[in-house]
Amino acid sequence: MKQEKNYLTRHHYLNSSRWALDGKLLPKNFNLKMLLELPLDVIAEFLKVMPTGQEANHQLLAPIEPHQEVWASGVTYAHSRDAREIETEIKNIYQRVYEAKRPELFFKAAGWRTVGHKSPVRIRKDTSWNVPEPELVLVLNSFGEIVGYTVGNDVSSRDIEGENPLYLPQAKSYNGSCAIGPGIVILNADELRELSIEMKITRNNEKVFQGSTSTKRMKRSFEDLVRYLFRELTFPHGSLLMTGTGIVPPDEFTLHPGDLVQIKIGSLSLENVIDND
Repeated sequence: MKQEKNYLTRHHYLNSSRWALDGKLLPKNFNLKMLLELPLDVIAEFLKVMPTGQEANHQLLAPIEPHQEVWASGVTYAHSRDAREIETEIKNIYQRVYEAKRPELFFKAAGWRTVGHKSPVRIRKDTSWNVPEPELVLVLNSFGEIVGYTVGNDVSSRDIEGENPLYLPQAKSYNGSCAIGPGIVILNADELRELSIEMKITRNNEKVFQGSTSTKRMKRSFEDLVRYLFRELTFPHGSLLMTGTGIVPPDEFTLHPGDLVQIKIGSLSLENVIDND
């Protein structure tokens, strides 16, 4: 992977965690909450003067603090709308969401429940139709400004939500259902408008699915999603927001334990193996 400038990663370090900037460890007292309390126009300058130390060769963790939150958006791509209409007998509900002024937003995971690059993600034991959902994840400061991005996998149980759309929290939020990583690229929101998104799923060393899309195919703007998220919620230490998926495997596909899911967005690649323990 190309090394980005202003690239933040979080690592396992001496029974705790430690952040790194551009591959080098930051001071022990640095954390993402501290950074996301700053205005957008200050963040780059703040990082520029941060002292760095040794190479960060330690295990990667999800680039989020334990008590921060991951939220998610639904039906932001036409492909997602069509797939969700197929999976449910309650017709036109997702078409109405797709066309509505108000977006679909839901809580996905707390930071402590979120897994990182090369950590296992899970499928529920009480389901039979499960898929990964590759998504661009916006990194937001406390002012509701977009300060960067990372990669997300919004693992979902299609049969649970298909039975009744009101079951969405159970289909979306459970142990191991949220992966983000490998790190955060700090950049301007305009650099995210036409990012490529790719996903490949490998089973027993053989490719079983591959798909691609682009953020330019989104129905809604990033700013619109963020504006609604912050309308009646405050995030004093910032937040992360998944922006929906435009890649959906065919209806006959479901994840199996041992599958390897690889998601690439821009220059970042997130990999996770599927588990159901």
